[in-house]
Amino acid sequence: MDKITFETDDGVAEFYVMDSTRISGRDYILVSDAIEDGSEAMILKDISAETDTEAVYVPVEDEVELDAVAGVFAENLGDIDFE
Repeated sequence: MDKITFETDDGVAEFYVMDSTRISGRDYILVSDAIEDGSEAMILKDISAETDTEAVYVPVEDEVELDAVAGVFAENLGDIDFE
């Protein structure tokens, strides 16, 4: 499992990338702070402009969008339980 480093307002944070998908031309990643069962996970979407040299990810906050993307990740991974 790949590990990715993010620069945040609070400093640097590292997450494991559990899965990725592309829906309607937008990239999404499912990340977790640990690889153990019961760890916290978050769905992030890439909002980068084509001119950006690095990807810019933000948490998915819209409930409809979140449910749709979580459904794709649940299908891909099978044993993931989204709460």
